[in-house]
Amino acid sequence: MRTLVTPSGWAFAIWGLLFTGSAVFALWQALPGQRGNALLDRIAWPAAVALAAQGVWATYTQFANLTAISALIILTSLAGLLVVLRALVAAPGLSRGERWLVAPVFSALAAWLTAASIVNISATLKYYGVGGGASQPLVAAVMVVIGSAIAAVATARVRGAPLYGLVFCWALLAIYARGGQQFAAIGWAAIAGGAMVLGALGWQLAQSANRRHWFGA
Repeated sequence: MRTLVTPSGWAFAIWGLLFTGSAVFALWQALPGQRGNALLDRIAWPAAVALAAQGVWATYTQFANLTAISALIILTSLAGLLVVLRALVAAPGLSRGERWLVAPVFSALAAWLTAASIVNISATLKYYGVGGGASQPLVAAVMVVIGSAIAAVATARVRGAPLYGLVFCWALLAIYARGGQQFAAIGWAAIAGGAMVLGALGWQLAQSANRRHWFGA
């Protein structure tokens, strides 16, 4: 079910990269050399829940609409991804594999699921007849601003994980390209949201400790 905050179709091409990254992570974490990896031990269950919930959501939405159940499923996946991301943030240091194979995949997934949760909730409200008619553009704009504010706070709390902020802005760009071209309020909401997220990202990455954490020496 499309709503005014559904991104343009081209934005969903990112799923190809996300699925590829998830597959590479799955292969890497199964290597014998990773059996004693403490970080992988900490994120095993939340990562499994997050990835499994994505499969459940995809299956459910093939047979049902974007109902409250679909919103609950996608929020469950997002919760698992945020637990993983917090573990990455709290790690005293990341190995090269963790920095380039684990952090990008889960920070990008967390950002995309943050945006997807907004879209799913918007579609769920429409399914139940909430926010329709003349109020729809305003409701959509408010949801974009609130979702962006949450993403900006999350960006700051995860020490400016680069792909979290950038992937969320990718979703905002796609919302701007679709709903933002139909209604100015949505366009300005997407612009304001992007400014908030990029501001938080720049603020965090201006700190050398955060740059070292995500990019290495």
